[in-house]
Amino acid sequence: MFHSKKTKLQLALATALLSSGLNAETISGVIYDNNGNTLSNATIEIAKDKVSVQTDENGRFSIEHLTTGENKLHIFAPGFAHLHQTVVLTSQQNANIQVNLKRSPIEVIDIVATPLHMSVMESAAPVNVIAGENLRRQQTATLGDSLEKLAGVHTSFHANVASTPIIRGLSGPRVLIAQNGLDVSDVSRVGPDHSVASEASTAQQIEVLRGPATLFYGSGAIGGVVNVVDQRVPTSTETRGEWLLETASVNDQKLASFNLNTGADNVAFYADGYWREANDYEIPDNEEPTVANSDEKSNGFTLGSSYLFDSGFVGLAVEHFNREYGIPGHSHGEEEEGEDHEHEAEEAERVFADLEQTRVQLLSEVDINRHGIEKINFRSAFTDYQHVEIENGAVGTTFKNKSEEVRLDVLHAEYQGWTGGLSFHYKNSDISAQGEEAFTPPSSSQTLALAVMEEKRMGDFLFQLGARIEQVKISSNEVLLPALDIHSHDEDDHEGEEHHDEDEHHEEGVDQIFNFDQTFTPVSLSAGIVWDFSQDYNLGLSLSRSERAPSATELLSFGPHIGTRTYEVGALFELDREHLAFERSANELELETANNIDLTLRKKQGNVGFVFNAFYNQIDNYYYQTATNLFAEFSHDHEEGGDGHEGEEDHEHEGEDGHEHGGELPIFVFQTDDVILNGFEAQIAWQATDVFKATLFSDFVRARVKNGGDLPRTPPLRFGTQLSYQDQRFSAHLDITRYQSQNRISANETATDGYTLVEANIAYDFQWLNQDITAYLKVTNLTDTEARVHTSFLKDIAPRPGRSIALGVRGSF
Repeated sequence: MFHSKKTKLQLALATALLSSGLNAETISGVIYDNNGNTLSNATIEIAKDKVSVQTDENGRFSIEHLTTGENKLHIFAPGFAHLHQTVVLTSQQNANIQVNLKRSPIEVIDIVATPLHMSVMESAAPVNVIAGENLRRQQTATLGDSLEKLAGVHTSFHANVASTPIIRGLSGPRVLIAQNGLDVSDVSRVGPDHSVASEASTAQQIEVLRGPATLFYGSGAIGGVVNVVDQRVPTSTETRGEWLLETASVNDQKLASFNLNTGADNVAFYADGYWREANDYEIPDNEEPTVANSDEKSNGFTLGSSYLFDSGFVGLAVEHFNREYGIPGHSHGEEEEGEDHEHEAEEAERVFADLEQTRVQLLSEVDINRHGIEKINFRSAFTDYQHVEIENGAVGTTFKNKSEEVRLDVLHAEYQGWTGGLSFHYKNSDISAQGEEAFTPPSSSQTLALAVMEEKRMGDFLFQLGARIEQVKISSNEVLLPALDIHSHDEDDHEGEEHHDEDEHHEEGVDQIFNFDQTFTPVSLSAGIVWDFSQDYNLGLSLSRSERAPSATELLSFGPHIGTRTYEVGALFELDREHLAFERSANELELETANNIDLTLRKKQGNVGFVFNAFYNQIDNYYYQTATNLFAEFSHDHEEGGDGHEGEEDHEHEGEDGHEHGGELPIFVFQTDDVILNGFEAQIAWQATDVFKATLFSDFVRARVKNGGDLPRTPPLRFGTQLSYQDQRFSAHLDITRYQSQNRISANETATDGYTLVEANIAYDFQWLNQDITAYLKVTNLTDTEARVHTSFLKDIAPRPGRSIALGVRGSF
């Protein structure tokens, strides 16, 4: 959406100037920078007529055959603040304008997957977008690690092979991972050792919405959204492309990727692909030089095509994604001591996941411009996901997710200054886990939702409103309440009992299997205002109340989760401590409800820019895991080829013949509490000269239970700086980031020491074979510092990689 805006930025705008040398209903003009120099490659967009042009080498542009009435121009260029301006045309009238864009040291990129206009400088809710050279410089093998330099975003860092973004201390089912506005539909939010099925090396930009984004994406986005945007469904026949080759020393990583867009007449084509291979990575520790099972091999490709017509497009894309990666820290609890188990400690067990996903996506946008409807956007996806966990050649557990998703946005014509529309959303996911370590039963989750989003500019104020209601149904025919050998290591665990042993065991009955069917109705409301109180500054306020239905994992889990090295029990069950047994809970299952306030102060333009954001988020009925101080005995065995031969006497406790594992895991149960998360994000950028820029940032979140205690794995206070030099051919960047120690910890959690990371990047641009080529050198963890990520389940056994030198070359045409 493009906002009407009066001339208050001291921009020279002359409208309604008749000129016999121009065609009817034409807007033309010249774009200047704040020093009076013309700007080439600046972009001018008009949403109503779906027109986008760029200025020539003299800063000039012309847009012809426009409709009469208000034409809202969105004018922007890299390194400059965005400008929204309205030009009114009557029949047979032309306009000639001159515009001065002002510098913005903070990059401003628009969010593309929401009906409302949003960017880091222009929306009530806080957002980040990373694209272009910044994205290529920061991309890694995992999504969470690629985004962790953004203010307010941390990584779950699972030993370099899997990571999901943590937004303001929230992750898992509260942070939606999307691709082109639709759920990626993997199982990355079920466990930290599950990789995200999305690739950054072929992405155009990655968008992060901090705080509740349930209006746009559903209740699974109560903590935020990460949306990976690519051009797999092309919208242009222009021939352009990118390619990349890179190698890194710390894990012998080799990476190659490309994407290509082309077409002819009304048919556009797109293709991309990538290949990556890496060994176990090195760490700053002489005793353990590498982290076992941290290797990976991955590849994927996408083919897409669209039919383009005057009022829009319709297109289809098919992606195939493969990833084979190690699973570090694959522990089955305390192994029995003795000669039969000594060899298990001597050799690292080979455990890895083999992931495969096929995704079909259909996108369409059509300009209607009649009957009060301006535009219709349609998105749908079908995803078939599977990953198999393999131990020493035998299949352990298989995870599957088949999902269908449809979203329809109907945007209405402007009415009394209001723009926006309705969003209809349907999603169905069938998730199953089969095997000895399947800690959740097969389940189906279905969502049906209706949302309304509106915005209006009144003078210096922008108002944004929204509401969403949805129905979420979770069902399963195979919920398991197993017979479980539970014991305690604490003599004082059962107060009032006359006698019990230090390691008292109790095994409850037999396995029970039952059906589960529950429907929730989350409702979300949001209101925001942006006040341009000065030429260069604005103030944003966002209020929201968001409800979330608990996930199937949070409700139905009951089994060993090796990725977290715990025995997980869902909120559907409760513990009878007197008899050391679990039973089905009689408590009503509640919706999780977040009441969030965001306050943002921005300096939009000039040689110094900043974004300061403070937030307060109270979440009632927050689902989280807590320790019981009890332990569960379990065992399973694997034979080569996956036969298992369960129950055969010959394999009973024989470590040398089979692959039987036994031991204990601490029991963690999902429970609900009221929690409070508050904190801030800050970013300041100073464009000292045309070629030198300095950026400072910091973020902090305090996550605590309302009645006392801290939430586990909360990111520590962080601050850092980036010093950048950029001329026409050469660029250099030095990043220094300090992570403070984290001493605010939950029960059974350990504190983490602080550390400082230093990263350097230099690049040289040149032309070759009509391509723009960049050769670069990147050094990460320059000081070879031992750094343990507090948010990681594997922080004690898998620190960050040591010093790494990467060499690469990328090109575009």
